[in-house]
Parts: sequence; structure tokens; C-alpha cells
Amino acid sequence: MFAGAIERRLPVRPPYDWAAIRAFLAKRAIPGVEAADPAAAYARTISIAGRHGLLTVAPGADCLHVALRGVEAGHAEAVAGRLRRLFDCDADPGAIAACLVGDPVLAPLVAARPGLRLPGAWDPFETGCRAILGQQVSVAAAIGLAGKLVAAFGKPLAEPMGGLTHVFPTPADLVEADIALALNMPRARGAAIRALAAAALADPDLFAPAESLEAAVLRFTAIRGIGPWTAQYIAMRALKLPDALPVGDVGLLRALESRTGRPSPAALLARAEAWRPFRAYAAQHLWAADEAAVKAR
Repeated sequence: MFAGAIERRLPVRPPYDWAAIRAFLAKRAIPGVEAADPAAAYARTISIAGRHGLLTVAPGADCLHVALRGVEAGHAEAVAGRLRRLFDCDADPGAIAACLVGDPVLAPLVAARPGLRLPGAWDPFETGCRAILGQQVSVAAAIGLAGKLVAAFGKPLAEPMGGLTHVFPTPADLVEADIALALNMPRARGAAIRALAAAALADPDLFAPAESLEAAVLRFTAIRGIGPWTAQYIAMRALKLPDALPVGDVGLLRALESRTGRPSPAALLARAEAWRPFRAYAAQHLWAADEAAVKAR
């Protein structure tokens, strides 16, 4: 925690799997913006009302402890609200478990990790950019690209702390940037980030709550370069829609593989009907199981 920082306490509904959500965020930490040590408190740079700052989040007894540096006291509660969404503090583990335990694959996963949470987004635009960078590449490759994006277009902190050096670029920073050239990646993907930036500038409510998952997916797939997988991922993390499901995700299909092979996306979609309205939590359990299985090989 920072000396002289503003501190807040975020209550959570137990059980709360801090280790899992911290590991998820650490694996996807953007160099320069987020700390990457899965054993430490989560730390990141932020921009609030034009001011740059830093925050840390650490686990406590049925709560999370937050420390803010460079944030005015009047903005502390708004920051705390965004962190509640990022760390999924208000999820109801009992209701989620009751919904998912009927599936023979999910039942042991839920029993093993009853407090698993669905990570949200500190900055929805940042998460949208990450989702585009993650199209058809590994998590590690996507994070490498995100780090290059930050180094090229992010705003440097006046007082860096360790590896935290920049705030993530805003839509205005990226709308006319030659992202593909800077990141040495396909031009279509760079154009998709510029299109997302243009949409965010044109519509301040782009990342506002949607009437339904279907409406959210239509909203994002209307942006050139964003397909169903990316739209579902943005809906899941940035809009916090608990029934979002990136149906064609390789990790989900791999986690459900049996002796008869992997299911098709259509078979996954049919099976997931029983997981409603918590398909996103089912996906989080399957991703966690898939990562553990890949690591054990």
C-alpha cells in the first residue's frame, strides 16, 4: 500500500477466490499499466478526471483493501465502484453454483472453486482493445501487443512506480494512429482498434449497460473488425453480462473434450442452455480448468 494513500474497504460475498482472480489478471497484465506478479497485490495505473494515479488491491477478511495514490478524495467512491465491478464483489456464489452443478463437467469444478469470480474491466475501452488484440493469438502474444500499444501511444506517468509507467491510451489517442505499423501486426486488426476508438468517441454510451446480451452483441459487431467472439468477450468483461458466452472459443471446447472428441460450437451452445443465466461463470470455470490442464501437460 502507498504511504499517505486514500484507503477503502470493498466487502465481498464469501467464498471469494482471490488467488484465482489475481492469477487471471496477472496472466493478462499489460506491461507498463498493470503489475504482473500473481503472488502480490494487484496494482495498476489509472486516469481519473484528467489526473493520473495508481491503485493497489489486496485481499482481506471478507473484503478487499484498496489504496489510491494521485486520486482526489471526491473521486474515491467512483473508483471503488469501478473496482467492485472489476473484482466481481457482488456476485452470489450460491446462486451461481446452484445453476451450474447440474452439468457433470462443471459440478466438480464448482465444488473445487466455489468462490471463482468473473473478472470485469477497469476501463471498458481498454478491455475492448485487448479483446481485438487477442483475436486468433495466444494470451501471451496479445499481452505483448498490448504492451507495445501502451509504449507507443500511452501517456507516461510523471512519477512511475516500479514497472507501472503509463496509463492506457484513450480513444482520442488511437482513433487516427497507425497501430498496425507500430505493433507490426495485420492492418485489419489495427483498423478494428481505430474503429472501436471512433465508435467510443461518437457514442459516449458505447459501453453502457445493454437491454440484453443480444443487443450488446449487435452493438459491437456493428463495428468493423469485431466479430461474435470479440463482442461476447467485451459483453462478458466490460458490460458484466453474466450470460455472455464466446461460443467458438478454443479453450472452452478443449475443456469439454471427452473420449468422443471435442464438441462443436453448436453442441456447446446447446449444452450451455442449462447454464443460463450464468454462462459466463461456466466459461470462467472451464477456462480455469483448461489452463490447469495445459500447465500440467
